[in-house]
Amino acid sequence: MFEVGVIEEAGAAEAALDPIRARLLALLVEPHSATSLAAIIGMPRQKVNYHLKILQAHGLVKLVEERRRGNVTERVLRAVAASFVISPSALSALQPDPARSPDRLSVRWLLAIAARLVTEVGALLGGAARVGRAATTFALDGSVRFASATDRAAFTRELTATITTLASRYHDEHTPGGRDHRVIIAIHPSLRSDTAPQIDAGGNDTKES
Repeated sequence: MFEVGVIEEAGAAEAALDPIRARLLALLVEPHSATSLAAIIGMPRQKVNYHLKILQAHGLVKLVEERRRGNVTERVLRAVAASFVISPSALSALQPDPARSPDRLSVRWLLAIAARLVTEVGALLGGAARVGRAATTFALDGSVRFASATDRAAFTRELTATITTLASRYHDEHTPGGRDHRVIIAIHPSLRSDTAPQIDAGGNDTKES
């Protein structure tokens, strides 16, 4: 089982977003039969089996075992991943395009970049799984607390200059067999666990800690 699965097809996304099927997917982190799931969620086995067939048809669950109980063969299923992300590619022509929002300081541009990241990494994951190889990636996740918008702007300028210098040092247009890698760096206000932050016109979080 994968830790994260990427849903790239519209029908699979629709199947996973159904409230009952979403609950079944969550339960199917562990193997279950329609009978055991029906007992957990309080629904007739026939209805559970109907939803399981839809999930299996879209590749979201797979058969792991068949058990013979008297004259009945019990099918045991498990989700193909512990959690799922729906790729913007499932929206086809509606998926965000960074080229339509070129302002690098725009929240919508950041969302479009994030959507492209999910789309491309999802495709990489699928391709790597088909050939039995791992996709090599790297990510950093951290936080910085700025005293002012001026400090944040200075940090952004210095970060841009540093990354530009580093990329120029290693970028090679001419080496045979070289492969392009996309580099994405994003900065946005962190969300508080209790409530969403209040943002002033300058982009500062105005809620006191």
